[in-house]
Amino acid sequence: MKPLYDGARPYTIQVGPAVNIRYRDIAFASLGEGIGANLLRGDNYRAGIAIAYDFGRRVSQYPSHLEGLGNIEPAPAIKLFVSYAVSKSFPLVVRADVRRVIGGANGCIGDLGAYLPLPGSSKTLVMFAGPSVTVAAGDYMRNVFGVGVAQSAASGYSRYNATAGAEAVGMGFSITWFFTDHWLFNADTAVNRLLGSAASSPITQLKTQGIAAVSVAYQW
Repeated sequence: MKPLYDGARPYTIQVGPAVNIRYRDIAFASLGEGIGANLLRGDNYRAGIAIAYDFGRRVSQYPSHLEGLGNIEPAPAIKLFVSYAVSKSFPLVVRADVRRVIGGANGCIGDLGAYLPLPGSSKTLVMFAGPSVTVAAGDYMRNVFGVGVAQSAASGYSRYNATAGAEAVGMGFSITWFFTDHWLFNADTAVNRLLGSAASSPITQLKTQGIAAVSVAYQW
């Protein structure tokens, strides 16, 4: 369950497969991380490159609010990422990524976050929580949250120039329960608060939004 797009009031429920394929600690393919490789890796760090996907935004999803703004087409994105675990005694993990969307939103956006295992975690019940912040370049912000001259004339919204900077700050929680040796249940939830130009955009209806995902998976 997630908003139709960042800043939208309506939510949507999507159903689909949960896929996470890994070859040793070298390559991976998943719906969440994309298709990529860990170019640098060690006991407590990894860094690499991946091809991800941006779902865009379509007027038909919410015509009463988006009419005249035009579609943001789905597009691939090149992602650079790095993660670092502080130590076994203090297992804080810091993650960062930068994505360049090619087409569609057509700009750069990045995330910086951290997460820590919660008390009560074990080999069969793993819980994490932590904060995150999202920043975006000016071209991305203008394409997603801005209203150009032609868009203003077609939609009735006032012209709005979104600028680069922090797009959102959030807090996330994840729980994974291994109820057999191979079967697991996973739930992820997060709350995000739009900031800066994203929060002030006439396209934005809600500044604070949530997202939740649940899955049951089989692990080989």
